[in-house]
Amino acid sequence: MKLSDFDYQLPKEMIAQHPVEPRDSSRLMVLDGKGIEHMKFSDLPQLLRPGDLLVMNNSRVIPARIYGVKDTGGKIEVLLVRRLEDKYYECLVRGKIKPGSDIQFISAVTGTVKDTLIGTAEDTADDTVKGTVIERIDTHTGHRYNIKFQCDGAFESRLQNIGAMPVPPYIKEQLDDNERYQTIYSRHEGSIAAPTAGLHFTSGMLARLEEMGVGLVFITLHVGVGTFMPVRCEEVEEHIMESEYYIIDRAAADAINRTILREGRIIVVGTTSVRSLESASWENGRILPSEGWSNSFIYPPYKFKTPMSGLITNFHLPKSTLLMLVSAYAGKDTIMNAYKEAIDTGYRFYSFGDAMFILNNNEGKHV
Repeated sequence: MKLSDFDYQLPKEMIAQHPVEPRDSSRLMVLDGKGIEHMKFSDLPQLLRPGDLLVMNNSRVIPARIYGVKDTGGKIEVLLVRRLEDKYYECLVRGKIKPGSDIQFISAVTGTVKDTLIGTAEDTADDTVKGTVIERIDTHTGHRYNIKFQCDGAFESRLQNIGAMPVPPYIKEQLDDNERYQTIYSRHEGSIAAPTAGLHFTSGMLARLEEMGVGLVFITLHVGVGTFMPVRCEEVEEHIMESEYYIIDRAAADAINRTILREGRIIVVGTTSVRSLESASWENGRILPSEGWSNSFIYPPYKFKTPMSGLITNFHLPKSTLLMLVSAYAGKDTIMNAYKEAIDTGYRFYSFGDAMFILNNNEGKHV
């Protein structure tokens, strides 16, 4: 397929710059195979029934964007991509850097980390994190740098002081509360972007769903650059997904298999959850506990291993792998028509935007 098949024009003002309050007051577009219905996310319980199972990604975003000063005095921005070993990370770097360079990262005392990235005489040693660029890695998507960090204590704890939440670059407004870029059920730290379909859920809604008899099961995929790296080749099939780590434990696998056995509906929350399920090992139509690196690239046409009855997702960027995944599930024409409707009726797009619930899909075939 052609990359241009997944393009659309979005007015800049429709990119949501902040989350709505409360979380479930966002809009919800429902595609049921017959047409489009416009609802609120708080109406979701009306669309579910006892015996349904929601599969959700409980990864937690780390403050992966850090700012520093090179040994030459120049400012630099670093995004942690992947932990290689203790205090040693693969990183994306904005700014010129070379192997052997040292970087100093200073804790934020007032304001944002970015405002205080240059240390002063008042900064104490135990507030300081330093880094040394060990090597540059050339990949098909550009340069990466492996950086060794030095600090007192655990780097991950120090990161809470020096790091900023890695909200996408299209969000220009300051995030007042970092927890608004976390799902309320986030547990396991490791993502550098939020699994945004889950941002709409509230604790009250989850309690109500459980009271209704709707099951909740949590799996993990630590969102990395594979989720948001742009596709740069016109032939979609030539794109190479970067790997992201996923975990489906025994309890989650058992809950999914019980739902399959009694022919209940599996409703998947978010494209990262879909990719985890599709990356797992399956035998005779049953999922096995699995963990490892997922590089699943899902685009039309695609045969799904997971018997999904529904998918809850946000509205995604043009030409993105996420848009291709939902198109594989619901059909490209269905999705592109839905996006046109969303634009025409004023939906909010992307990470802090509104949601879509795809039900009764006819095009996502199962093995």
